[in-house]
Amino acid sequence: MDNLTTTIIERGDLAHLALFLWASGASALLVWSLKEMARANQHFNDFVREIAALNRLFRKED
Repeated sequence: MDNLTTTIIERGDLAHLALFLWASGASALLVWSLKEMARANQHFNDFVREIAALNRLFRKED
């Protein structure tokens, strides 16, 4: 990584390096956020499924 950074700095493409790092970080944050949202959605679905099971259980006793 040091050789790549040195080559980019020597060629004067520091702005491109900064833009690449920003875009990579933003993309990684997006992927992480989507994974967390999917995980939260799964937990909510599990919760709703358990509530439905409880409702069915209580209806059978009436």
